[in-house]
Amino acid sequence: MPGFLFRHAALAFALAAASSASADTLERIRQRGVIVIAHREASIPLSYLSQGQAVGYSVDVCLKLSEAIAKQLALKAWRIEYKPVTSSTRFEVLERGEADMECGSTTNTAARRERVAFTIPHFIAASRLMVLSSRSWERIEDLEGRTVASTSGTTNIQSLAREADLKGVKLKIVPSRDHAEGVAWVQSGQVDGFAMDDVLLYGLRASATDPSALKVIGKPMTIEPYAIAFARGDAALKKLIDTEMRRLIASGELQQMYRRWFTQPIPPKGINLDMRMPHLLSDSLKYPTDFVPN
Repeated sequence: MPGFLFRHAALAFALAAASSASADTLERIRQRGVIVIAHREASIPLSYLSQGQAVGYSVDVCLKLSEAIAKQLALKAWRIEYKPVTSSTRFEVLERGEADMECGSTTNTAARRERVAFTIPHFIAASRLMVLSSRSWERIEDLEGRTVASTSGTTNIQSLAREADLKGVKLKIVPSRDHAEGVAWVQSGQVDGFAMDDVLLYGLRASATDPSALKVIGKPMTIEPYAIAFARGDAALKKLIDTEMRRLIASGELQQMYRRWFTQPIPPKGINLDMRMPHLLSDSLKYPTDFVPN
């Protein structure tokens, strides 16, 4: 019993320390004059590196949110710092106060809301599969008995396993370190498929040396509302970010950012995803809310 109590107390202390580290993001920004944006390195076109610089749709949204924060704090001199994160580390940096916002391809889920807070979704994706175009496969059922990868720390691994179980398909599911590795495994034949959100699959396909060698298949396995994440329990920060998100939507600025990254050539290769705004997203922007029923 004493050991249990000790471990329980230690856990409570660690959680309290994490909460304290990120409880007042605005005051930390005020004191340092720095806003730290956590970003991904290969989530095209949402958050990725181009010539060593973090760019993308989600990054642009965070830059707008940063301007609103600086204005609210009346900062005369301030700057942006970027911190690369992975699917596995993105929430830890927010909990430790090492970043002020996570600007990537992160789905708002109930489990994740136990660790961080989310604002209004700026994108809605669907989980699907990427395979070689030379294969005749078009459905998850066609991969019976085969090996499929998905990125570690994402919701896609769980949704892939759930979909396979629901349809009675036996798969060997393996985690990749990141999206780029998962696609490379498909290209080399190390795995037969890669499960990820469709927008990321199209971005990865478009940036491949031979895009025609890859195809996206299957019906949507899940609906994934992407949102900017930040410290949980910071009411002042959440109010400010939610207010700015609503302004970006009402003014049409968010829609303009969407068109830039999804319907026009983007760096570094000038690829064009030619992806019109999904109806689910356009409909959700008519009544913007941070409520997600999962």
